[in-house]
Amino acid sequence: MPRTLMPETPPSNRLTIDVARPDSADARWCIDRYFDDLASRIGADFDRTQTHQVDDTDITPPNGFILIARLDGRPVGCAALKLRDGVTGEIKRMWVDASARGQGIGRRLLNAVESLARENGLSALRLDSNGELKEAHALYRSSGYHDIERFSDEPYAHHWFGKTLG
Repeated sequence: MPRTLMPETPPSNRLTIDVARPDSADARWCIDRYFDDLASRIGADFDRTQTHQVDDTDITPPNGFILIARLDGRPVGCAALKLRDGVTGEIKRMWVDASARGQGIGRRLLNAVESLARENGLSALRLDSNGELKEAHALYRSSGYHDIERFSDEPYAHHWFGKTLG
């Protein structure tokens, strides 16, 4: 099932972004780190069990995908795409490890998600985000995402973004 979407891509020639199985060790590791990162930013009020869960079936073809970014073979980021209604997709669990931030990996993950969405016939993407994730908000806005009306009741979301795909 693994499929390389962006092999040997800068910032170095050591980055790959692949479609993975959501039950793979790397996917589980990345998602656990995603939640650890949220907990460290939100603080004591964060309870992982209160977030909207993403089932493996939601991010397994034909329902969706999870992408894993690897630097020198080591997982350093992830992003999931839920194929919602044949028109709109939803980005979930977008994360880059602190040790790999500032190298363009988040943007490359986002571009890979958008390419995958187009390949699957989607014309729009949306996502929700916590207010503490300022760097992510800057990435989304600089990538053409704009604020949209609230579309989820995710308890830790404060911002909702959308983008029409060209």
